[in-house]
Amino acid sequence: MAGAAGEAIEKLDDMIVRQAEATGAQVAAAKAAIGKVIFGQERVVEQALMTVLSGGHALLVGLPGLAKTKLVETMGIVLGLDARRIQFTPDLMPSDIVGSEVLEEAPGGKRSFRFIPGPIFAQLLMADEINRASPRTQSALLQAMQELHVSVGGNRHDVPRPFHVLATQNPIEQEGTYPLPEAQLDRFLMQIDVPYPDLENERKIIFDTTGAEESKPKQTLAAEELIAAQRLVRRLPVGESVVNAILALVRSARPDADNDISKLIAWGPSPRASQALMLVARARALIDGRLSPSIDDVLDMAEPILKHRMALTFAARADGETMAGVIGKLTARIG
Repeated sequence: MAGAAGEAIEKLDDMIVRQAEATGAQVAAAKAAIGKVIFGQERVVEQALMTVLSGGHALLVGLPGLAKTKLVETMGIVLGLDARRIQFTPDLMPSDIVGSEVLEEAPGGKRSFRFIPGPIFAQLLMADEINRASPRTQSALLQAMQELHVSVGGNRHDVPRPFHVLATQNPIEQEGTYPLPEAQLDRFLMQIDVPYPDLENERKIIFDTTGAEESKPKQTLAAEELIAAQRLVRRLPVGESVVNAILALVRSARPDADNDISKLIAWGPSPRASQALMLVARARALIDGRLSPSIDDVLDMAEPILKHRMALTFAARADGETMAGVIGKLTARIG
């Protein structure tokens, strides 16, 4: 009986290995396809793919003109997802996002309400400049992100699966904006910083986008294959040393931690950060063609996972401390 159980476990492991190899090849092809359109943002593309493979949402932070919108459009085509974009403005209402009910009269004179879905009913949604909308409108989107459904007129309407939000936020131009509260920021799996491209990649950009023909993305995955990949990510084994590194890192980033860095921290990450690091470490391993994450995966992804889930004290900021610097000190202790 024990031998039969062992054989079953071995067969299951073999199945996961084969599935991981096939999925890894598909994800590598998707990454390459996106890279043919989005130049000089390899880390941004990789982190966006990790977010989707982990089943989460991301906050893209960067200056205007750095291809954030194009990234979402390209990912939608390459991953075979229905992608849409909402431009957030101060006068945007919740119904403009989730949809509304309209009263219709049938030929027989009977009246009834019909639900007209809003743009949130997409598989990949770009929420452009999310901090320009009012807190009430932000909450409508963030509730759907968390609960995967909206309620209109007392009726529940489920969003499509998979469902991912890539929201953008400009690091400047703060006039007329409503910063996201800490609890809402925590619903984003990670914060992805979008930098300027280097010289050679900017050269590629201007030649590719100003010529007679522009590079077009090609689909490499279907929505069903992406959902299967997301299930696989959750099945990848994680070693005890990696779990301990995640817990040590997240717990050391809180103001009540027993270390000399905690006095710099006003508030720290919740257990959602531990969950996010566990998922993203697995997704990073899969993208790299590995069957199990390592401590290096945890350390590499610490900053995008933690930076929007922490705040420094006023005294720390006055002394010139930065969030990246503090997280760097915490990861150095783990590494």
